[in-house]
Amino acid sequence: MLERVEIETFLTLAEELHFGRTAERLGVTTGRVSQVIRKLERGIGGLLFERTSRTVRLTDIGRRLADDLTPLVAGMEQAVRRAAEASRGVTGELRVAFLGEWTAPALLKIVGLFSERHPDCRVDVREVHLSNSRASLLDGSVDVLIASYPFDGMARGPVLLTEKRVLAVAAGHPLADQESVSLEVLAEHPVVQYPDVTSAGFKRDRTPDHTPSGRPVPKGPVGGSFSEMLTLVAMGKGVLPVGEHSRRYYPRPDVAYVPLRDARPIERGPVWLEGNTTERVREFVRAAADSARNAPIA
Repeated sequence: MLERVEIETFLTLAEELHFGRTAERLGVTTGRVSQVIRKLERGIGGLLFERTSRTVRLTDIGRRLADDLTPLVAGMEQAVRRAAEASRGVTGELRVAFLGEWTAPALLKIVGLFSERHPDCRVDVREVHLSNSRASLLDGSVDVLIASYPFDGMARGPVLLTEKRVLAVAAGHPLADQESVSLEVLAEHPVVQYPDVTSAGFKRDRTPDHTPSGRPVPKGPVGGSFSEMLTLVAMGKGVLPVGEHSRRYYPRPDVAYVPLRDARPIERGPVWLEGNTTERVREFVRAAADSARNAPIA
């Protein structure tokens, strides 16, 4: 069994590849670093580093050991951090956000339950947009976001909201007066596209490349924001599948919303960066699930 000092010394030297800098980082002498590494090599039965008067390099065995140990140590540190957070209770600040005005009421309902359970944790609520939703999670300015699924590359919680899909078309479009339409009509009209920053999975779900029968869907122009995409629809540049809440939050005299009778519902819920799964985030997701279970979020 490796001792903690052996693991720490080995991984630091594997990163620095310099005994002096390693000793300085660890607050010990270079002789102590050499002693620990020699003991570790004797226990393993092979050299971990190639040493010359000028360079220090990992051997193949050393590189393999470093690759194996690094994620294990990171996991242990995360476990200790989670335990420390749990022992202190949920405190500090949690930054939550919504994407789309119709998700704000659901978010505020969850915030109310979370704050009731954890009064010592301050919750900051903000809005994000298509252009910065992913970036806000990656740069840490937002801890949890209520958004549509799928949201590629992020951890996700339970489904909190579902809504039927409709097709946004120009008010004078031939489809505008239909009671409902099939997804197959997408093969007959250009479909306005989401901006490049949105995830591939999301775009496949909202603006598919093919209809259910396999017919190709022509791509229309790209919009920079949801409002801009609806403006392209109003200009007759294409059609756009959206959620039915758009009727309420984006009513426009130049856009009609036609039900899509064979499209599965849109699902929404909390998403967050896997590496940012703190006790605060876990408790917020739990509050979200409890809020939806006790009284379905409209």
